[in-house]
Amino acid sequence: MSQALKVKPGRPATTRGSYRWVICGLLFFATTVNYMDRQILSLLKPILDNQLHWSNEQFGAVNSAFQGAYAVGGLLFGWLVDRLGTKVGYSLSIAGWSLAAMGHALVSSVTGFGIARMCLGISEAGNFPSSIKTVALWFPKKERTFATSLFNSGSNVGPIIAPILIPWIALTWGWHMAFIVAGLAGFLWLCFWIPLYEEPGRQKRLSAEELAYIQSDHDESHAEGIAKIRWLSLLKYRQAWSIIVARFLTDPVWWFFLIWLPDYFKKTRQLDIAHSWIHLVTIYAIITVLSNIGGWLPGYLMRRGWSVTRARKTSMFIFALCVVPILFATSVGNWAAVFLIGLAGSAHQAWSASLYSTASDMFPKHAVASLIGLGSAAGSTAGMIFPIVTGLLLDKFTAQGNVTGGYTILFLICAFAYLVAFALNHLCAPRFEELSAPELETR
Repeated sequence: MSQALKVKPGRPATTRGSYRWVICGLLFFATTVNYMDRQILSLLKPILDNQLHWSNEQFGAVNSAFQGAYAVGGLLFGWLVDRLGTKVGYSLSIAGWSLAAMGHALVSSVTGFGIARMCLGISEAGNFPSSIKTVALWFPKKERTFATSLFNSGSNVGPIIAPILIPWIALTWGWHMAFIVAGLAGFLWLCFWIPLYEEPGRQKRLSAEELAYIQSDHDESHAEGIAKIRWLSLLKYRQAWSIIVARFLTDPVWWFFLIWLPDYFKKTRQLDIAHSWIHLVTIYAIITVLSNIGGWLPGYLMRRGWSVTRARKTSMFIFALCVVPILFATSVGNWAAVFLIGLAGSAHQAWSASLYSTASDMFPKHAVASLIGLGSAAGSTAGMIFPIVTGLLLDKFTAQGNVTGGYTILFLICAFAYLVAFALNHLCAPRFEELSAPELETR
């Protein structure tokens, strides 16, 4: 008799265990390390400017190298995680990005940083295919968006910790040490992941009641490892394009915040990292709090009887509207700008958590990592283009003595990206429900 069948009818399974939240915690800490690693280069830019003398265009190109590699890595790790499983796939990803982070300490040229960023990008791309598939395996539908929002808040906590920790490390021990410490943090995480993680059906620490709750709306025939997806076959489904297109349009906005906000405060408000760190920390603190409220919203609506489609689409439309006020970020005071950017960043993270959850709403678990990988590739392709455009635009407006005008245009693009993405997402997937089309191609 399976563990799931041992639960007595009517017993509230939600009270019989919480190991799934331990798994969510592991995903959170990995994502925190992931985003600390990504932030280091932008935080060290003022120091590296004096050594490398790179232009905004060159800095944008280095970050585009990261994005291009991230796009390839999304496809690679989406494929690997669906074949090798989340435990092995995630381990390979974080070991790779930890080595790549430490490798930054060995380079001293623009070209060298470009190569190091490519190595980091291809390995860091495994984070979200692994994490989203883990959530699909470990949580029922009504908890997935909240669980995704919680682990994804690591992408806010990382940028909170980084402006406090990285400049101090760089000024105390040199910029090389900042990259080395980041790499060591990833290997430390592996010491917890490897002994603590297994698929729910094989996890001995999991109670029978909690397993039954986890599987309460799962099709167990789609358990990890039973079917292997030909990921290119996903492109035949318009539901897959609902995620791919939405990520193409909105992922670059988050990358823009991560890469350019320190420069924005320095160039338009004369706040270098020694003075702008409090503004950056506040932005990501706002994002951490508000994005988790946003992640809670769809589940709350479902518990009130709303359908999955209605709850997710209503939430996503609200999040898209919350980005629009960033239009005014360049025309208000420092702290008002912090709030507007924080609101937009919160809306992005809540939007992303909902969008990620739609993958497991519409597709079986054995296809989730591959689909998230395709979405990551699309988002990173746009993210590769946007930093180059940003650098060219800012160089042009800087030459005219109006760098603020350049940022005004960039914030305008960010403001309406989500409403356009919402409309296209709805056209591709009017309803978020499991595919009724013939079974996905497998082998």
